[in-house]
Amino acid sequence: MASFVARAVGGMFDAWLGRGAYAVTVPPMDGPLMPNNDLEEAAVALAAEAPDNLVVVNGALRFSSGSDVRELDLRQATARTVARYQAPVSALAALPDGGMAVGLTGGEILLSGGKRDGTVIAEWGDYRGVCPTALLAVGDALIVAQGAAGRGPDDWCRDLIERGASGSVWRLELGSRSATCLASGLAFPSGLALHRDGGILVSESWRHRVIKLAPQGGIAGAVVEHLPGYPSRLAPSALGGYWLAVFAPRSSLIEFVLREPEFKRRMIAEIPTEYWVAPSLTSGASFLEPMQSGGIKTMGIRKPWAPTRSYGLLVRLDAGLSILASHHSRADGRRHGVTSAVEQEGTVYATSKGGGLVLSLPASEPSR
Repeated sequence: MASFVARAVGGMFDAWLGRGAYAVTVPPMDGPLMPNNDLEEAAVALAAEAPDNLVVVNGALRFSSGSDVRELDLRQATARTVARYQAPVSALAALPDGGMAVGLTGGEILLSGGKRDGTVIAEWGDYRGVCPTALLAVGDALIVAQGAAGRGPDDWCRDLIERGASGSVWRLELGSRSATCLASGLAFPSGLALHRDGGILVSESWRHRVIKLAPQGGIAGAVVEHLPGYPSRLAPSALGGYWLAVFAPRSSLIEFVLREPEFKRRMIAEIPTEYWVAPSLTSGASFLEPMQSGGIKTMGIRKPWAPTRSYGLLVRLDAGLSILASHHSRADGRRHGVTSAVEQEGTVYATSKGGGLVLSLPASEPSR
C-alpha cells in the first residue's frame, strides 16, 4: 500500500514538473550512439521495394518485399521471388528443419517448407493471430510477437499516437498446437531474440527499450532502456551480442504531441496519416509533411543534425546487452527506416525500408 501511494504521489509530481514518463526530452545520441555516416556510405547489396524481415534460410539471405519473399544472390546482386502471398508479409523466421515461418498483415502465420509445410496458424488455443510483427523459432516452438490487439502491423503509427499498449508475446508449440502467453500489455513488441540463458529478448517500440522475458513467461526486466528511437528487429551477432534495428527517431516535438489528447484527436480525424506529426520510415517527399524550423533547407541543403521524422540507425549490442557501436544515416541522408538486420560470414546486412535498399557493412569488432 505504501509503495502504491509513493508511486501515485511521485507520478503527480512528475506530471507537474514534466519529468520521468511526462518528460518531452529525448536521450542524446552520444558515446557509442554518436552520429556518423556509416549507413549512408555502406555498400548496396540490392535495391528493392520496401525490403524488410531479413533472415538466413538454409544459408541463403531472404527478405520480404510487400507480398513477396525474395532470396538474395549476392554474387549477381539480384533477387528471385521464392514465395508470393495474398497479403503483405509482416514477419519472417527461419525454422530448424530448413523451412520458414511467414507472418502476414492479415494475422495468419504460414509455415513454408520443412516437415510442417502448409500449416496455417490463425487460432491455436487462446492465441488469435491479429498483428504478427516478429517471429523466432526455438526448438519445436515458435515465439510470436503481436504488436497490438485489434489492428494490423501496418497500422503502427496510429497505435503509437494512441499510446497503445495491447501487444503480447506468445509461445506456440508446433507439435501439440498449444499456445502460452509469455507477456501481455506490451507497447508494440516488434523484435525477438533468444538470450543465452534461455530467456527471450523483446524490443518494445513505444517504450523505447528492450526487455527480457523469463523462459516460462513474465517480464524479467528491461535490459536496454532510454533509446533515442523506436527499436525493431533483433538478430544475434557472431561475437556474442546482438544487432538492433531502430526504425525511426524520437523527437521532442513528437513526445509533446503524444501528450496532447485533443491535438491528437483532431489530427487523426482531419489529416491523412502520412502527414501526421509522427515518426516515419522516410520523409522529405512532400511539402505537406510537418516540419520544424530547424529542418528547413537553406541554400538547398538540409543540415545532418536537423530535426527529422525519419532516420537510419542500426545499433550493436555486446554480450552483456550494452550498446557497443552504431551505424547511422542522418537527417540529410536517404537510407532511413532500418527495420531489420542479419549477420552472415563476417558481414551484416540491413534493410533500409524507407530507402528501398539492402545494405551491407563489415561486422568486425568496432574500433570506436
